[in-house]
Amino acid sequence: MLTSKQRAYLRGQANSIETILILGKGGIGDTVINQADSALEARELIKGKVLENCQFSSREAADIISEKTNSDVVQVIGSKFVLYRKNEDEPKIILPKK
Repeated sequence: MLTSKQRAYLRGQANSIETILILGKGGIGDTVINQADSALEARELIKGKVLENCQFSSREAADIISEKTNSDVVQVIGSKFVLYRKNEDEPKIILPKK
């Protein structure tokens, strides 16, 4: 669970990253979950976007993907969302203390 200070720090980090996960009419299938999981393993922080033809809202999509990938939802704004999961072996992002 992230504190508000850690969440604010991650929001700042997310400003400069590209959107790598895009959800459309295909919804949230195994390939999307696998893509998100491998991206979180490599980067720790990923940004996703929900297109208008997707059956889920951005909040619903972020919650579903975070639950299946064991990650935290950092923020949801409009059609975009940001997810974070710490890489225990090789951490790339150092969070502020709790």
